[in-house]
Amino acid sequence: MNKISLVMITKNEEKNLAKSLDSVKDLVSEIVILDSGSTDSTIKIAEKYGAKIYSRKFDDFCTQKNCAMSLAQNEWILHLDADEALSPELKEEINQKIVRNDTTEYDGFYMTRVNFFLGRKMKHSGISSEARLRLAKKSLSEYVGGAVHERLEVRGKIGKFKSIFYHNSFPNLNNYFKKFDQYTTLDAQKRYDDNKNFYFTDVVFRPPIGFIKSYILKLGFLDGMEGFIWAVLSSYYIFVKYVKFYLLKKSLKSFKDS
Repeated sequence: MNKISLVMITKNEEKNLAKSLDSVKDLVSEIVILDSGSTDSTIKIAEKYGAKIYSRKFDDFCTQKNCAMSLAQNEWILHLDADEALSPELKEEINQKIVRNDTTEYDGFYMTRVNFFLGRKMKHSGISSEARLRLAKKSLSEYVGGAVHERLEVRGKIGKFKSIFYHNSFPNLNNYFKKFDQYTTLDAQKRYDDNKNFYFTDVVFRPPIGFIKSYILKLGFLDGMEGFIWAVLSSYYIFVKYVKFYLLKKSLKSFKDS
């Protein structure tokens, strides 16, 4: 028998958390929540599921998730965000291949994520059926990458589950723009920290190219109105990210010139 720890970082996730924890409650033996200052019912909901709750000021996703993983007691770690949930089929597959199997040849597993946007299951637009590395041995894995585009890396053999899990990150536009502001700021800050150069062409050409890529090349038009909205918002995200980066560079120059 292998025991699994669920590891999750949170902040104000009362609308999503219960559904996510419900999907794993009979699978994992430990729930680790690293919260960064929730002011809603997130902590109370986590307590109802017997979670071990810790607090840490958020700096970036990579550092936060590595810190959360370090708090887990079990070797096998399941990584989920609060707006993600396992399908019953994936839950059973993990149960059979990991929990009841002491001889698995793998050190980590990819899981297929199905995305929902404004209530619609997205089948195209560049965000359908994404492979995500979300179950791995603690001793052989860590998050690497930037402040926002973090990824889990495993030093070992990686398999893949057949079943899916669900991602409902943007059920409405209000939710989208809350995350939009945080992510564009982190993206701009990373470019600033990496001492990247700003070019006027970044804000002129990159946004429309982003729209064409999502709506035309990635067949977003087949996702109906939601596909069009996603493509427009994706291009706007690119525009705002580079505008914020420009303003950071401008503020530094103004400080040096003063």
